[in-house]
Amino acid sequence: MDVRDLVREDIKKLIPYEPHDYPDVIKLDANENPHTFPEIVIREIFERLSGDTFTRYPDPGGRELKAKISELIKTEADNVVLGNGSDELIQLIMQTFGGPGKRVVIPVPTFSMYKIHGQITGTQPVEVPRNEDFSLNTELLLTEMNNPDTRVTFIATPNNPTGNSVPLSQIEALVRETGSLVVVDEAYIDFGGETALPLLSKYPNLIILRTFSKVSLAGLRVGYLAAHKDVTRELLKVKQPYNVNAFSQLAAAVVLDNWNAFLQQIEEIVSERTRLQEELAKIPGIENHPSDANFILFKVPQSPGELHQGLVEDGLLVRNSPGSTHGLDKCLRVTVGTRQENDLFLEKLKNRLIP
Repeated sequence: MDVRDLVREDIKKLIPYEPHDYPDVIKLDANENPHTFPEIVIREIFERLSGDTFTRYPDPGGRELKAKISELIKTEADNVVLGNGSDELIQLIMQTFGGPGKRVVIPVPTFSMYKIHGQITGTQPVEVPRNEDFSLNTELLLTEMNNPDTRVTFIATPNNPTGNSVPLSQIEALVRETGSLVVVDEAYIDFGGETALPLLSKYPNLIILRTFSKVSLAGLRVGYLAAHKDVTRELLKVKQPYNVNAFSQLAAAVVLDNWNAFLQQIEEIVSERTRLQEELAKIPGIENHPSDANFILFKVPQSPGELHQGLVEDGLLVRNSPGSTHGLDKCLRVTVGTRQENDLFLEKLKNRLIP
């Protein structure tokens, strides 16, 4: 028996998201926080551990964590849904509101998982090209958003992999002028851009998506969304009951209690981003794009695949092939690292590009 004969036809054609593992390199490819996790926060996490953390099922509602999140973003706990990273929440939205015969609108280039989760749930992905500067083509976007079969539109701000943000006024216009759901993915909002949180109480078709992964807890997979109670009520019908484990819930709650410990790291990343952009601009043949995130997209004057491999040989891993279309065909993406990591990256990049 060939197991592939049992697989859904649309899944057979699916190209999975495959992170590549390169041992013994400095990782500047995954947009993680390069700084050491604060010792004071580690101590508090372990002080709060008990045997029940490991032997009992986690709180399915995540009440303590949701209470802290709702206080942070100034909403009610019933407006919040927790996820095993924001990836699970993207799929949850598609499972609840998408499906066969429905469409999900995706301005591209952007995070590839929107399309993948659309395909997994049988929802038709409709890609809308961005403008040449990676801003939204709002006219074309609204045409697709207002198609009667469209159920969801994903807008990342700051956008991955381009780094640019969408003005809040533009987001509000899109949310106001469509009858379908608009998911504003703010995974990188701690590093720049305008949050859409002020719009949450005005528009029942708005969902705001966030994650702990970019600043603090990439290894523990904690994300959340905020939306109108009519939306969260439907999502909770589909959500797995114990989707966020007890240790991750505890750690995320402690992180929020100690958020000031991470603010200095965020400031250092933003400062290094500015310096890295300035230094990249001095290298002949490099064109870097403005970024409000913790990474920089830059165009290179030679094969990005060859340059990527050369940097790997030099002990540095950046993101290769963030996309071969939509203006990304000669681009690489680098995560903002520590000052020492950034200096090494600039040195090796210059050695590879300047004869």
